[in-house]
Amino acid sequence: MNFSRFSLGLMRLNEWNFNTSQLIRFIDQNLALGITTMDHADIYGSYTCEENFGKAIAMEPPLRSRMELVSKCGIKLVSANRPSHTIHAYDTSKKHIIQSAENSLKKMQTDYLDLLLIHRPDPLMDADEIAEAFRQLKAAGKVLYFGVSNFSVSQFELLQSRLDVPLVTNQIEVSVIKPDNFYDGVLDQCQQYRIKPMAWSPLAGGHLFRSAEPRAIRIREALSRIGKITGGYTMDQIALAWLMKHPAGIVPVLGSGNIDRIQLAVESQKISLTNDQWFEILEASTGVEVP
Repeated sequence: MNFSRFSLGLMRLNEWNFNTSQLIRFIDQNLALGITTMDHADIYGSYTCEENFGKAIAMEPPLRSRMELVSKCGIKLVSANRPSHTIHAYDTSKKHIIQSAENSLKKMQTDYLDLLLIHRPDPLMDADEIAEAFRQLKAAGKVLYFGVSNFSVSQFELLQSRLDVPLVTNQIEVSVIKPDNFYDGVLDQCQQYRIKPMAWSPLAGGHLFRSAEPRAIRIREALSRIGKITGGYTMDQIALAWLMKHPAGIVPVLGSGNIDRIQLAVESQKISLTNDQWFEILEASTGVEVP
């Protein structure tokens, strides 16, 4: 599985209020910037974002061959679009995984997904059943690669132990304001298996820049100071560069519908932080020096 250096997150696609022609242009602009990995989930937009994205692919079929389509399944939302769901729950049964994947294919009007992720670890997860669903989808050519999202080290190991093919990613919440995965073994595991983790909410959903909490203020001061030293970069660019310095090769998922902001994010690849600058930002986040 080849990921682009950044992924475009489509969770808020409906909030961007693009018509289909505008969405095609936005997708094309992202592709021109080198962002080819498109991150979806069946539940986004209460089960409607994939369908809206699919309309763009149907109107401009050559787009499909220029991108990697990622989707996730396993969460059941209570939604008017899923009247059979009576409670917010998880479902990682073989039947649900296969049905979800086929729904995603139909909605996005494509023959295959490049990557399918289990969206959340399910307390009732049967690793053998998930493995059988993956085998069936791969044998049918409906999904090329598989991964997980928000899995702990042990949950990842359990599922991997049942599979004939390697999981290719663990999509996790990690940012300068949420550095837990630097310590809990998840990023170590990604290095161990030489897989690229995907980072959802790499800028903490904007909380980092809006919050009046002392921690957020400390981080902003450090990001701003280092941004000036390194060539006038913005705080969000430094925050992304901080993530991408990690040797696991973290792929930030950018959830913006503003192409100018995405362009700025892509430019953060030019930033080369020193180790001292990286630890200065970490210290601002944790509030203490490393031991």
